[in-house]
Amino acid sequence: MLKAKILFVGPCESGKTVLANFLTESSDITEYSPTQGVRFESCWPALMKDAHGVVIVFNADIPSHRKEMEMWYSCFVQQQSLQDTQCMLIAHHKPGSGDDKGSLSLSPPLNKLKLVYSNLEDDPEEIRMEFIKYLESIINSMSESRDREEMSIMT
Repeated sequence: MLKAKILFVGPCESGKTVLANFLTESSDITEYSPTQGVRFESCWPALMKDAHGVVIVFNADIPSHRKEMEMWYSCFVQQQSLQDTQCMLIAHHKPGSGDDKGSLSLSPPLNKLKLVYSNLEDDPEEIRMEFIKYLESIINSMSESRDREEMSIMT
């Protein structure tokens, strides 16, 4: 069985923990409590080691989050030499904040990435299905890479 290491990164209060808990069917968190330990940039190389994919989560309702996305992409995707197919953007909307699907324009290179809108209040299964598709593509890529490696050893 293949195991994939997928990182959830993004600005503070963007919904990373809520989404990760939802997607892994963990218990719900009802009040915001900052995730400890991941704010320290000196720890990022250890976190990134052997990552197979990166999910960048941001709150589309907060303009500063849109500005930070390029930094997250640069640090966690480009500097790790991951392919764009190994990255997914999630525009998370907190309950009651509305949903502006389609009105979000991203600058290059972010506009080439898979963008999914998330609103766990209105359509939670849509984000689950999109994440499963993303995870399947990561697993398929890992399997193909492993097969190529095995073939190179045999020949």
